[in-house]
Amino acid sequence: MRLLLPLAVLAMLCLMPQHLTAQGMDNLEDNDFAEFEDFDDDEFVMGETNQAGQQSAGSAPGAADSRQGSDPPAKAQSKSAAQDSEDFMEIDDDQVDDDGIVEDEDSEFEHFQDEEEFEGFANTIGDQDEVRQGEPVGKHAEPKLTIPKVPIHFRTHWDSYWMEMLMLAGLMAYFANYLVGNKKNSAIANQWLSLHRSLLEDNFALVGDDGKKETEGSTFSFNKESESVYTLWCSGRTCCEGMLVELKMIKRQDLVSLIAGIMKPVQDQLHIKVELSPDSMDNFVLCVASRKQATKMFKELNDLNKFCCLVSKADEKYSIPGFALLSEIAEVSASILDGRVVAALNKYSHLIDYIHLSDQYSGPIQQEDPNQLKRPEVKRILHCGFNVPVKGDLEEMKPLLILVFYLMDRVRRYKLSKEAKAKSDKNRAAVEEEFMKSTHQARAEAAALRREEKRKAEKEKILAEEDPEKQRRWEKKEQKRQLKKQAPKMKQLSIKAL
Repeated sequence: MRLLLPLAVLAMLCLMPQHLTAQGMDNLEDNDFAEFEDFDDDEFVMGETNQAGQQSAGSAPGAADSRQGSDPPAKAQSKSAAQDSEDFMEIDDDQVDDDGIVEDEDSEFEHFQDEEEFEGFANTIGDQDEVRQGEPVGKHAEPKLTIPKVPIHFRTHWDSYWMEMLMLAGLMAYFANYLVGNKKNSAIANQWLSLHRSLLEDNFALVGDDGKKETEGSTFSFNKESESVYTLWCSGRTCCEGMLVELKMIKRQDLVSLIAGIMKPVQDQLHIKVELSPDSMDNFVLCVASRKQATKMFKELNDLNKFCCLVSKADEKYSIPGFALLSEIAEVSASILDGRVVAALNKYSHLIDYIHLSDQYSGPIQQEDPNQLKRPEVKRILHCGFNVPVKGDLEEMKPLLILVFYLMDRVRRYKLSKEAKAKSDKNRAAVEEEFMKSTHQARAEAAALRREEKRKAEKEKILAEEDPEKQRRWEKKEQKRQLKKQAPKMKQLSIKAL
């Protein structure tokens, strides 16, 4: 027993260092920052050795001084304490430098201190540091950017406003042209009326009535529809319901229209439309016009397209060079284009645009509407179009108005022959039949709708009466009608005996 006790103590002393070493390794594995703690311990130990050396070095002079009796022991202890604190501060600073740099809020503004990025910013920082003492430099030392106030330069040269001057000049020219053009159009209308006033008064009882004014009698003035359109209504003459004189002039008040007229010249025109009485004109359609205007009217007007055809070599047959003839009946063309009319056509060919006579006038061609069940209303008209002289010599147009009155009387006196009348009636029946065929389906649908509405009204009337016998008879009648409607249709054929 005496031998075992010393051996046990010796074994424990040998195993204790190994146990401590293993425990340290385990702590190092558990702690990721253990290696840094070892360095801190080493630095702290080195700091203690240095501190001890400094204290020993300081104690020797202190002992010598004590021997000399110059410094007391308390003062020596305070000096040693101050040196210790300085040593610890130096160790901490070195430790921060060795471990790494930790970025704080001040480091975000370090680029403001770059002299190449902000010129003269160092002086600004110094000024701000003087004002803001005790504050971090980087946190508040931000650059102060100032925008200089540059005075607006006023251009005193007129050549700098050439665009504005052009716009003002254009507006002034437009308004000046508006005033001049409006005045010129009004002067042309008044001049025409003054030259033809006596002729209009001799043929019409009322001249200048627009149907809106409350005053009775003639006004002898144009009705201004627009700046370039003037109208005059005349009535009170035999063989006509009335006459509408329409003066369509160039839009002289519009500068853009004048510029467009240079590329495509247009003329002032006078349109005279006479509504003839039903008993003052037989059934025929005739049109004499310039070649270009005749083609246009044939494509646009319904009556010319349905009833007329282009007469070949009309200028040679009827001695009207430069004109085209659209006629329904050849007999009418020879009768209406007598010597007086042909002479006027040849003499005033530069002023006469077209002469249109029709008993089936319904306006321009309309698109086919399946819901249209009736033909458009037709009128008997005499429609003439004349060009106003370019030089403004309106006296030259007076014979043209006389020609219109002559045609009115000529049409009233003219009567179709028996053959011509039969042909005219046949043409109108063919046009009517064509219209009925085109609208057959629409008319059938409309008739079915009317029958259904009539049957519905009859049913409501029967149900409103409190008579069961009438209701029973009506239901029986309706049932028979439905059976008859559903029964197959059969044709009856007759066989002749041999």
